Amino acid sequence: MNDPLASQLLDCRRAATALLGCVLLRRHRLGMIRALIVETEAYPHDDPASHSFSGPSRRNASMFGPPGLAYVYRIHRCFCLNVVTGPAGRGEAVLVRAVEPIEGKDIMAKLRARATVGRNTPAGYALSNGPGKVCQALDLDLSFDGCSLEHGAALELEERRCEPKILCSARIGISKSRNRRLRFYIDGNRWVSPPLKRV
Repeated sequence: MNDPLASQLLDCRRAATALLGCVLLRRHRLGMIRALIVETEAYPHDDPASHSFSGPSRRNASMFGPPGLAYVYRIHRCFCLNVVTGPAGRGEAVLVRAVEPIEGKDIMAKLRARATVGRNTPAGYALSNGPGKVCQALDLDLSFDGCSLEHGAALELEERRCEPKILCSARIGISKSRNRRLRFYIDGNRWVSPPLKRV
């Protein structure tokens, strides 16, 4: 992670847009995977929809760490990846909602197929166009919670590769603060999770 990106992680909303166009590099035993971040959601510390809103707990402890850590949590059968933002102790993060494969797409497909045994085999944009799918395609679980996304790590956050046109909307799949415009995505990118809510 370069210094300019690290500085932008100090503010949750700013980080949610700065992460778009950045790359997640996953060093996996099956090979190297690179995926472009195309959709994010911000969860600031004062947001009732944030896991940190009620204070620190065993589940959300990573959110209160320094910026640049991974916050991974389980929801139903899936895991979700977040990038911790803000000063240590604040408790905020940005959810990675969707990624576009750049390298290792075949590995991502194998990992998704392994995770979805007994269900429909993922195909096309469904490979990684949702937060649970992202973690399946990158083979991420709770063992990554609290890990640094630094250079050389098993999961590394690389600098932005493009200057995308960014749109924002209300967040998806939450009941609290659902109308806050804290979902950000790259305009026209087909890997963005459905539905596109342009409000």
